[in-house]
Amino acid sequence: MADPKGFLTTGREVAPTRPVAERVRDWNEVYVPGSLLPLISKQAGRCMDCGIPFCHNGCPLGNLIPEWNDYAYREDWTAASERLHATNNFPEFTGRLCPAPCESACVLAINQPAVTIKNVEVSIIDKAWDSGDVTPQPPDRLSGKTVAVIGSGPAGLAAAQQLTRAGHTVAVYERADRIGGLLRYGIPEFKMEKSHINRRIEQMRAEGTKFRTEIEIGRDIDAAKLRKRYDAVVIAAGATVSRDLPVPGRELNGIHFAMEYLPLANKVREGDLTVSPISAQGKHVVVIGGGDTGADCVGTAHRQGAASVTQLEIMPRPGEERAPHQPWPTFPMLYKVTSAHEEGGERVYSVSTTRFEGDEHGDVQYLHLVEVEFKDGKLEQKPGTERRIPAQLVTLAMGFTGTDQANGLVEQFGLELDERGNIARDADFATNVPGVYVAGDAGRGQSLIVWAIAEGRSAARGVDRYLTGASELPAPIRPTDRALTA
Repeated sequence: MADPKGFLTTGREVAPTRPVAERVRDWNEVYVPGSLLPLISKQAGRCMDCGIPFCHNGCPLGNLIPEWNDYAYREDWTAASERLHATNNFPEFTGRLCPAPCESACVLAINQPAVTIKNVEVSIIDKAWDSGDVTPQPPDRLSGKTVAVIGSGPAGLAAAQQLTRAGHTVAVYERADRIGGLLRYGIPEFKMEKSHINRRIEQMRAEGTKFRTEIEIGRDIDAAKLRKRYDAVVIAAGATVSRDLPVPGRELNGIHFAMEYLPLANKVREGDLTVSPISAQGKHVVVIGGGDTGADCVGTAHRQGAASVTQLEIMPRPGEERAPHQPWPTFPMLYKVTSAHEEGGERVYSVSTTRFEGDEHGDVQYLHLVEVEFKDGKLEQKPGTERRIPAQLVTLAMGFTGTDQANGLVEQFGLELDERGNIARDADFATNVPGVYVAGDAGRGQSLIVWAIAEGRSAARGVDRYLTGASELPAPIRPTDRALTA
């Protein structure tokens, strides 16, 4: 363990953020650069000798959290990086983007604020990059087998890196113009600067992974032909079909899915566009959906100069402490104030959109809503609570319903789907088509980045075993595993 008395003598201290007035004028990450390192050794020292580290159960990757906390406390950054990478291909992604179910499962969190596991993680990996401890790990020999990975999000990248290091020749196919999937175009720059993706891609290239951009399997290349070209295929195409809101006025101009709005802002940051064609500048913005994607829309609208930002959520406002029916070590539903929410705007809970109202040009101007409540397990409208609010730009951030079937990928492969519309797979992440595997949201449904990486690593083991008859690659989860909830 680290400091035997650390959890008694040191309070929880998280990374400080830059002043709101400063950060809304740029797109840089919200945290004060270099602010964590002076804090992190003492914070890592709060990790207790708890006997059974339940943080392992909270994390689907099985991260060796007490071990790298101990090394971080002793400032042995090289050893800490080695332990961190033993279970996680991309800790710089999870350290910035994961909601940290490990912290919810931290034993210290039973009666104290949890260890700042996420902050320790990102400190270790950033230090490792700065120190040159992150280097390419090409295989000692090649197997002669080839693998195609469809999709370059966290699941696809994790599978590709694992299989490349196992000696297979891997090509990653991405339909967008850059590698990264939703990490690239779905996550705003202020949450994770894209330089973190770029340097990891360069590491993978140096290891031997090939990348093919602007190629959509199903449209640009027939899926059945791709299968004949490679010894195995991993489908990691994500769950990219956005949930729609079929209410009157949905056809009005100015109503967009979050994944139409956010990528354009990122393309401005990449230098592809001077100004986003869907901009919040000077507009009253309404974000429908109270999750992380909704918060990303809120922060983006602030930086584009919105006149006002309102975020709507159909569910009641969560509590600020664990509810009795969500006991430790489960992942609780808590009221979160993200960096985007700190920057302003209004959050409205227990409301449902009834219709949109436009002007004579067909542009949305107002959103009509009504308060709702649960009665006998059903959501019902409260009479007399209808009202309208200004809405000149509306973003729909209500989650995703499954993988894209319109491009022909599912049909051309001949894939079977499960009862939820995801691509079905067996215990080895194999589909009904021999040699075709599925990892990430395409098989699991919408989930977290940490689950995507775990899926990619686990599917890689199944592919490796299919190609060689055996595998030493780790498989941290099974396809049927789910988050620890109540």
